[in-house]
Amino acid sequence: MAHTSMVQRTLSGLGPAGAHASRNALIELAKGLILDHFDDREPAFTPALAQAAKDLADARLTDAELSPATIAAHLHVSVRTLQRAFASLDESFSAYIRRRRPEEAAEALTAPGSGLTVSEAAARWHFTDSSHFIRAFKKQYQATPAQFARRLT
Repeated sequence: MAHTSMVQRTLSGLGPAGAHASRNALIELAKGLILDHFDDREPAFTPALAQAAKDLADARLTDAELSPATIAAHLHVSVRTLQRAFASLDESFSAYIRRRRPEEAAEALTAPGSGLTVSEAAARWHFTDSSHFIRAFKKQYQATPAQFARRLT
């Protein structure tokens, strides 16, 4: 489904070669579903797998059990296959999670009427403690969560 969504979002920019590659990747994915096995070295499969992993991770950012192993298991691939899918991207799967959790926390902290405290945000997005959350947040946004929220409200 992630592959189909990705193709749909980029369809207008695809040329004949891109459309052909997307079709081939969809065929490989369908074969994988039917045979409960797929060729994880198929180059056209990699972006779809990475996108599926990102979509699933985004939906589970507040899940304490979120890890490469749980996402790989949910997608019926090995952790190594998941790592290979992210190898062509600018960040690993774990780095993606480390970036996305503060992004979601930033959005929640600045939501109108949120009232979310820094401690609550740290707990919700599974940081070890508030100071770890503040350090990670500051590294990404060059401001503490409180400073960031004040700037945007």
